[in-house]
Amino acid sequence: MAFSTILDPRAMQDVQQAIDYYDELEPGLGKEFENTLNEYLVKLKQNPFFQIRYNNIHCLPLKKYPYMIHFTIVEKNQKVIVHAVFNTAQNPKIWKDRNID
Repeated sequence: MAFSTILDPRAMQDVQQAIDYYDELEPGLGKEFENTLNEYLVKLKQNPFFQIRYNNIHCLPLKKYPYMIHFTIVEKNQKVIVHAVFNTAQNPKIWKDRNID
């Protein structure tokens, strides 16, 4: 059975910031980023068991873009909760300061 994917509102803000950034670089590039991200979110629905990086947080890097999806898995409910979509060049302190409930 496939997992359902839930994006934390802060992760949605991360995604929107990335889309806006890429659209400023080149019109339409933000949409390409969004499409790529959506492909990876579909992969998470099918198989979310990627590398654990921090405590209980799994990470899935996007190959074409310097971003990493940070998520947890609730196996009992078949859910993937995306907590962040961070640019890998960002200060890691930003991630550490984000409280995961």
